[in-house]
Amino acid sequence: MSTVQERGIRGSAEISLLAGEHALHHEGDLRTARGHFEAAYHQAERAGDGPALARAALGLGGVWVHEHRTAAEAHNIRCRQRLGLSMIDPRSQLALRLRARLSGEEDYRTGRHATILGMLTQARHSGDPVVLAETLSLAHHCVLGPEHGRLRRELAEDLIGQAGRTGRRGDLMMGLMWRTVDMFLAGHPHAERSLDELRALLDEADHLAVGFIVSAVEVMLAIRAGRFAHAEHLAAVSGERGARAGDVDAFGWPSGQVTIIRWYQGRLAELLPGLTELVNSPVLGVLDYSYLAATATAAAVAGERRLALNMLARLRGQDLSALPSSSVWLTTLYGVAEAAHLLGDADLSAGAYTLLRPYAHLPVITSLGVACLGSVHHPLGVASLTTGDLDRAVTHFREAVCANLALGHWPAVALSRWRLGQALALRGEPADRELELAAQEAAELGMELPAPAGGAARRTGKVGCARRGQRWQLTFGTRSVLVDHSVGMGHLATLLDNPGREVRAGDLVAGPVAAEPGAAQPVLDEEAKRAYQQRLTRLRDDIDELESLNDLERATALRAEHDWLVTELAAAAGLAGRTRAFTGPEERARISVGKAIRRAIARITEADPVIGAELRAAVQTGQRCVYRPR
Repeated sequence: MSTVQERGIRGSAEISLLAGEHALHHEGDLRTARGHFEAAYHQAERAGDGPALARAALGLGGVWVHEHRTAAEAHNIRCRQRLGLSMIDPRSQLALRLRARLSGEEDYRTGRHATILGMLTQARHSGDPVVLAETLSLAHHCVLGPEHGRLRRELAEDLIGQAGRTGRRGDLMMGLMWRTVDMFLAGHPHAERSLDELRALLDEADHLAVGFIVSAVEVMLAIRAGRFAHAEHLAAVSGERGARAGDVDAFGWPSGQVTIIRWYQGRLAELLPGLTELVNSPVLGVLDYSYLAATATAAAVAGERRLALNMLARLRGQDLSALPSSSVWLTTLYGVAEAAHLLGDADLSAGAYTLLRPYAHLPVITSLGVACLGSVHHPLGVASLTTGDLDRAVTHFREAVCANLALGHWPAVALSRWRLGQALALRGEPADRELELAAQEAAELGMELPAPAGGAARRTGKVGCARRGQRWQLTFGTRSVLVDHSVGMGHLATLLDNPGREVRAGDLVAGPVAAEPGAAQPVLDEEAKRAYQQRLTRLRDDIDELESLNDLERATALRAEHDWLVTELAAAAGLAGRTRAFTGPEERARISVGKAIRRAIARITEADPVIGAELRAAVQTGQRCVYRPR
């Protein structure tokens, strides 16, 4: 290679390096930065330019620790960084930055932090603000366990101070981001103030990496507010933002957020196939055991006991206490407590309780504020229920309700209040007030509250059902309520008359329509829709006439039928009013029966929240439906 060619390649490498450093440290554009650093690395390698190669290898590490998740990618980057380190003066600031990066990666991968904190001491002695700022951020990422709150706050405040000396906007954004995350992790009442400060800076000029974190926190806040549909929309938007930034968590975080949403909606079992696949994905962090716990819980909810046991065995290994401390450690233990409760595993619950107890004052927050499951007091209460320590369970659930109110986490408030009512009932104390209030809160939020299970469960009677003319009388203990007849109420009555017996959805449907396998059939055929519409017209005329005669009782009864028919027609219509189709009679029956039963239970809940909550907890729908009295 001629001298002229070498100079040209070196010049190209420098241009690529400057572009990559600007994208990384000023714009937070990880994807663009990687492209520039990759080009710079190969150019420096061709020119034999050690310092340029080292800068490129350092830049490929990104701003986070563990950006390269697969074993092949991570090993390749470490080899490049070690090669770069061998080609430069070991006393240089660039060498110190590379050693800090390598130390941070190794500590994070092994769940330790001693080496990076040692590098932090060297960085302080160096007097170089860039070295110190980078090492502070790397160290912060290695101490995300619940026991490191005070140390994290010190590191974040120090990074904000150093940002004024480095001249790199990204250092200030990272410092403020870490400070905001730390406040949420601690349950600090001013966390949202810090978030607003960060939002204001992003409004002035975007920083893609930090903006992705902020968007994820906004999903968490929407879940806390109980705005599930909005939160799910925000999760998709956040994932798109993360993908634009080139963040490896752009897929995993939204998936985790939807998992939390489904948990509160009582629909976690729906995600079991996806969770079973995701749990083995190489894009998950090396310290992330939370998906094993989530899959175990989903499997237990779905009645897949073997799979649940398998996930828990993989998670705890020889000893649950060996789980490495990380940003998802509390979330993982929350899932362990829930899965152990559903499986009636008192020993595992006791182990989870011991590990969680020192952090009772904290909220259970996933990663960098991605999702929140409320107060740690809640899984402590669940574990106490499973071990049969009802006094302790009541204490923890009372504390959980108070802590969740302070967080403004309304789904967690309802769930902890519901569990409190269960614990009180098991202790033989009045529980109707807590159960009724929890049921009302859950109904307003669109939640499904879980039934007790495992070692803490005991039968509290079953819901009785008897036909009374055009109405049904439901009884539960000393409670009684009358509800109007409906298709769903008819299905529900069949299940209540056969407690514990699984009934095929198709058997609940009167006169099922035969269909060729795979043939799509409409929910309502055209003749049925015409009949419904004609009945609606007659009902409207009759209601108007009865109201003109001031016969409000009969008018109200007809209006109930009118509203039900409108709901049936709306449920049968797809986009632009086109009739929706099922893929076959079994799927058609599953969907129609499930919707009809849920509507019936919703009407019962309006009349009596306690009986409604009991039915929501004890009735399962699907291809096979069953009422399991608790």
